[in-house]
Amino acid sequence: MVIYHLSTECYPVAKVGGLADVVGALPKYQNKIAGVEARVVMPWYNKSFVYDHEFDLVFDGFIHQAANMLQVQVLKEKTNVLGFELYMVRIPGLLDRDNPYGYQDENFQFLAFQHGVLHWLSAMKIRPDVLHCHDYHTGLVPFMVENCYEFEFLKGVKTIGTIHNGEYQGMMSWTMAQYMPSFDGYKWGLMDWNGLMNPLASMIKCADAFTTVSEGYLEELFISFRGLESLVRQEFGKAYGIINGIDTEVWNPETDPMLDFNFNSTNAVAQKKKNKENLCKEYGLKPELPLFAFIGRFATEKGADLLPDVVWRSIKQSYGALNIMILGSGNTYIENKLKEYDYTYTNFALDLGYKEHLSHKIYASADFLLMPSRVEPCGLNQMYSMRYGTVPVVRYTGGLRDTVEDISTGGAGLNFTYPGVDDVVHAMNRALAIYNQKGVMEDLIHANMNFDFAWEKSAEKYIALYNS
Repeated sequence: MVIYHLSTECYPVAKVGGLADVVGALPKYQNKIAGVEARVVMPWYNKSFVYDHEFDLVFDGFIHQAANMLQVQVLKEKTNVLGFELYMVRIPGLLDRDNPYGYQDENFQFLAFQHGVLHWLSAMKIRPDVLHCHDYHTGLVPFMVENCYEFEFLKGVKTIGTIHNGEYQGMMSWTMAQYMPSFDGYKWGLMDWNGLMNPLASMIKCADAFTTVSEGYLEELFISFRGLESLVRQEFGKAYGIINGIDTEVWNPETDPMLDFNFNSTNAVAQKKKNKENLCKEYGLKPELPLFAFIGRFATEKGADLLPDVVWRSIKQSYGALNIMILGSGNTYIENKLKEYDYTYTNFALDLGYKEHLSHKIYASADFLLMPSRVEPCGLNQMYSMRYGTVPVVRYTGGLRDTVEDISTGGAGLNFTYPGVDDVVHAMNRALAIYNQKGVMEDLIHANMNFDFAWEKSAEKYIALYNS
């Protein structure tokens, strides 16, 4: 069975969020299953990865977007260094930029990527068993395969769509239809939702099956899906919730080269303490105090707008009996407010931006990880933290609900219900009480490290879905 994963992100080539981690790991673990060959196709970026590795040009052709003729080049990484065949699509002027997102012509970029991939497969007579489309950026592929005249060779190829975050749907004006490859005009409704082209809605309508990245998130989409609730209820017969895993080869505290002190469940308490001492020394924090951390984008869906008040109130109410460290970036107001507190409080440290190396150090050093998410389709940070013996403090929603059970019911984490400052600070107070019980804290460290979030189980579930 040959599977092509289509995505705009893939770790370590280009990463913005959890999508990259999934696409960088799932194919690798699928390839460990007998009879399965998984590959990844993504846009070309001006990233260090592409200049540090050798590529072969395997295709050079042209597509038309309205009156524009675009060159399409497909380059294959030579050594399969990631554990799977990696193909990158380069289109001068569209798919040759520094970053995956943030450009005014994103709609043209994503349309060209999807068109270019299918043109390459058709021209080279490559017929996969499954095209696995990740998020709205590739959401029109299931429609194109069945309804665009240019891709008659691919008609009938099975398509799977995965919704990593339903908040983003790629809606655009119908004027963009002129840049699509020619299709049967009577089928326009398969791309429409409320008078706009909606790639995510089209993926749900046209794919043979679609998945979400946790069972809990699938349940939530039936009642909250930014206007697509009725559609997902209508198509529920082909909907599946499959929880993400984590790459335990990359995220392994015993071998992680990014840590100052490696550890396993046997020596975790002592070695985590050493990592924490180094991190606190670097950022001017007090190593004898419990360390709470937040890692992620400063977006409202992540509950990041709560962080300034959480920092202020938790430090005041505890009389400075804790440390808080935040790594992230995004909303300018949140950044500026946190910068102000970084100057004000000796118990608070801030590092702006995305820093993979630092995130590993924080997971290995922190006592508690904060995730006050309003929306969390799966969440990987809580799994990383648990793998590194850090206790997750999470809102009970989506994938967090599926992976973190509260200590009060036999779990090894802390849950709260409402995404508000009061609930977050109350959960932090519970954490402080636990921190002062040495035996309980050590048991939680060991329990979290023994959870199995490896990709093997999830990879097998996807293969079973393909086979169905």
